[in-house]
Amino acid sequence: MQKSIEVEYWVVDQDGALTNPGSLTEYSEFVEEEFVYPLLELKTPPCETYSALRSTFVEQLADLLSKADELGKVLVPLGTPINSESIELRTTDRSRIQKHVLGDNFAYAKYCAGTHLHFEKRNVTDQLNVLTSLDPALALLNSSPYFRGDRVANGARAYIYRKKCYEYFPLHGQLWDYVNTVGQWERQLDRLFDSFKEASMKEGVSENDIEASFSPQDIVWTPVRLRGEMPTVEWRAPDTSLPSQILRVAEEIGAIMEQLHHTEVRIEGDTGNVTDERITIPEFDTVLTYVEEAIHDGTESAELSAYLERMGFDVQAYEPLTQKIDGRDYVSLDEARKIRLQYGERLKRDVDELTQS
Repeated sequence: MQKSIEVEYWVVDQDGALTNPGSLTEYSEFVEEEFVYPLLELKTPPCETYSALRSTFVEQLADLLSKADELGKVLVPLGTPINSESIELRTTDRSRIQKHVLGDNFAYAKYCAGTHLHFEKRNVTDQLNVLTSLDPALALLNSSPYFRGDRVANGARAYIYRKKCYEYFPLHGQLWDYVNTVGQWERQLDRLFDSFKEASMKEGVSENDIEASFSPQDIVWTPVRLRGEMPTVEWRAPDTSLPSQILRVAEEIGAIMEQLHHTEVRIEGDTGNVTDERITIPEFDTVLTYVEEAIHDGTESAELSAYLERMGFDVQAYEPLTQKIDGRDYVSLDEARKIRLQYGERLKRDVDELTQS
């Protein structure tokens, strides 16, 4: 089964201040600008095996870090920039329309850097439902508890993205319930496209502009999505983090994605577990409870950790960066710059260790 990784990184200068990637996004087709200036995205090509994915991701990231060094820039693997001056948005038709519809809440998205895992479409209904049940695994990569200096949650990015940015359009940015068929998922997309178009037109956006920038396939920013590329089922819930941690979660979720093709998937009860014979996912309301624990408490929640262990994750093997950074109610701008530089160095060491191993 083909799989790929997309990761967003903050770009800072030698003083830790957020900065433009500049030519960092020009040297490779696998490095792209993001919708805000101090953010870039690294994408692996589709890989058939986990081993190939690991080596490709590490090689790409090592090369990107080398290019950043040459330009005097540092990449930072944190879900939010901790605290920063105002972040500038790249002006595109898509972002302009989103700002019209979401209003001031759209600004929350400017402070979010995440990890996206793609898995080749096979048993798509089961893939959608199982990835939905695994959404609480976002806690394994929580990498910032701060938004604009204030301590908001164990996973600040997931909190502000889901609770604030899409507060008034929850189905466009929050976790969806299980589905019985792919058709049910696609009909939901059609309805949300229509509702987004209606809301946009009420804000003075022309129907032609909306249809030129959006389609039912890309109208949502939910934690689980169907994508036309490859084509894939995408899990986009977790923060950006250290590559060793991203690769670990990619391997463990990938193993579950492989298993569901030759075993029964059942929705039942409030426990959930993965065995050789069956994947049992809990009722959706139970998943939502675990998601709340993942956002607010992270792996410090004993109940959440036990659930993730039952679902196939080695929770003790993870070291969420948020646990290292947490501990105060407020982080100043100067302190945030120091933290960004500290974790930029941590990223380089992590890549060096992966390269040597």
